[in-house]
Amino acid sequence: MRPTVAPYPAARLRRTRTSPAIRGLVRETTVTADDLIWPVFLRDGAGERTAVPSMPGVERLTVDLVAEAAQEAAELGIPAICLFPYTGPEARTEDCAMAWDPENLTNRAIRAIKAAAPEIAVMTDIALDPYNINGHDGFVVGGQIVNDETVEALVKMALAQAEAGADILGPSDMMDGRIGAIRTALEAAGHRNVSILSYAAKYASAFYGPFRDAVGASAALTGDKNTYQMDPANSDEALRTVARDLAEGADMVMVKPGLPYLDIIRRVRDTFGAPTFAYQVSGEYAMIEAAAANGWIDGEKVMVESLMAFKRAGCMGVLTYFAPRMARRLKAG
Repeated sequence: MRPTVAPYPAARLRRTRTSPAIRGLVRETTVTADDLIWPVFLRDGAGERTAVPSMPGVERLTVDLVAEAAQEAAELGIPAICLFPYTGPEARTEDCAMAWDPENLTNRAIRAIKAAAPEIAVMTDIALDPYNINGHDGFVVGGQIVNDETVEALVKMALAQAEAGADILGPSDMMDGRIGAIRTALEAAGHRNVSILSYAAKYASAFYGPFRDAVGASAALTGDKNTYQMDPANSDEALRTVARDLAEGADMVMVKPGLPYLDIIRRVRDTFGAPTFAYQVSGEYAMIEAAAANGWIDGEKVMVESLMAFKRAGCMGVLTYFAPRMARRLKAG
């Protein structure tokens, strides 16, 4: 049913736009710090940070500095941090065994954050690409990414992260059946309250390039990820993957990338009503920062507008590298 509007001049739609006060009263969508998840990159060492050249303002942090970042997040009202480790080529292997090592970067960072800022929810990434010599999210056998063997490894990875104290697990691998396998293992191990935020609709996108630089996967990657990540041309398929993951025990679902897939976000939220998130990925962030640096756009305003678009499309929250900047802006009023 289409909304009806009285004819002009009885209806002057500009009346509700005449001042900041009135615009605020009728505003349909708002962004708050509660909507933000801050993705943070990890590196080995202590007291050190390394700039990511393709992502201006983003750095890889050592575990001690990540703990400090978590304290900053808590002060800004950001509810969650998501961890992504950088692994050099010398530490990558065919068996990816570091992925479930209790002392790997992610698991050490989880414990450090929980000690420094226990109120922060720690989200993790579950995929083999940071540890895989081939740069893929799953095991490569005979030139193919194998599904079931990968799922077994992902379960071990998930259990190690849950044992370290993770609050939210983020399977980003797009293997079939991994949500059900992880949920079953968590229940059996007593981790009943650990949430799963599934990357349920993750597309084989060209927007991921800077992220792969940040985690050291660009040089390692052989081939592409088209056999397991989704075709950007498909929309109905996203509903099937979301339905499957929710049925297998996902508590929340994610669409990735974000801004180019707002139509998918809206369809997912309208269809399922489940907690729906998006990832404003590295390429989206880098484009905004590059255009702002060249004076082509107002970077601050575009940041706000882009985050508003996610909320308007139906997101309950957004993983965004803008999280601390946006939270500071909100806190300043």
